[in-house]
Amino acid sequence: MNRTKIEWTDFTWNPVTGCLHNCPYCYGRKIANRFKKLFPYGYAPTFHSERLKEPYNSVPKSFRSRNPYLPMGSAMIFTVSMGDLFGAWVPIEWVHKVLNVVKDNSQHVFQFLTKNPRRYSWFAFPKNTWIGATLDGVNLANLYVAKSWLLRAKTPSVRFLSFEPLLKQPSVFEPDDFEGIDWIIVGAQTNPYRPPKPEWVERIIKPARELGIPIFLKNNLRWPEKIQEFPEVR
Repeated sequence: MNRTKIEWTDFTWNPVTGCLHNCPYCYGRKIANRFKKLFPYGYAPTFHSERLKEPYNSVPKSFRSRNPYLPMGSAMIFTVSMGDLFGAWVPIEWVHKVLNVVKDNSQHVFQFLTKNPRRYSWFAFPKNTWIGATLDGVNLANLYVAKSWLLRAKTPSVRFLSFEPLLKQPSVFEPDDFEGIDWIIVGAQTNPYRPPKPEWVERIIKPARELGIPIFLKNNLRWPEKIQEFPEVR
């Protein structure tokens, strides 16, 4: 596990790496191509069994999370930041092995993010999990599909949406469109930098605010007001 500069989490943990989505803005593929000794299989999906032990002893008891709702010694851990654990190509046994470690480490919050949220419905999640869906082409139909699969997932603590990178003008959302969602992240594309228009971000903020959903705007938006909220840990 590694400390990370990703503002909405504390650590990244990658027992699985690699992805086949082929997103043109993927930072993971760029890292894998740059550090070939660390990624001998490139960005092909790979299981690293030796990394399963990392969450058991990587967070000191004196650690303070970025999330003010977490007690000392607990951390948010973005799981498989260098891939998509719920991609259609990932063997189901890999996911079960990861979730077993999550269950063993109930003092931490494990955050998952996927572009294939329908696969969330295959699993029962430990209650210390937050599951999210990434939306870059943002329209009402895509939102409804992602949300429907998030809501079908069994027993995660938090369900969230990540509009990162926000590359297109979103639909005009109403508060009901976000019903059932516990957290929303919005960010820009980096390397090369492509910020969304302010009115695009406002189309997400306004209905989320009306529904009382915590919002996290990443620093790369360069938003005039710092809005970096977390959902309360249940």
